[in-house]
Amino acid sequence: MENKVENNPCPVTATITLIGGRWKPIILFHLSDHTRRFGEIAVRMPSISRKVLSEQLKELEVDGLINRRQFKEIPPRVEYSLTELGKSVRPLLIHMATWGQEMILDKQLNDIG
Repeated sequence: MENKVENNPCPVTATITLIGGRWKPIILFHLSDHTRRFGEIAVRMPSISRKVLSEQLKELEVDGLINRRQFKEIPPRVEYSLTELGKSVRPLLIHMATWGQEMILDKQLNDIG
């Protein structure tokens, strides 16, 4: 993770390198308030395939943004939560969600009027 950030002199590029893409911000958003199991995340993101979700979770774990906790049970249980670094992204995600909600409301109002 250090090299990914260090090799990007632009702070926006450094941020996008870690949390950019179609799915990572959404995954982080869904983990921002709760520890969740794989299936819980998948239900909240019906457009993502399980294969891609698994890949994205692994990348977020390697980059130090999420924790993966595996329980030695049958059937196996795995839980995902934000690390301290992942928690530091929450304000950005909240701003994104607020901005997105405003855009949705503006569009709805424009469609009515």
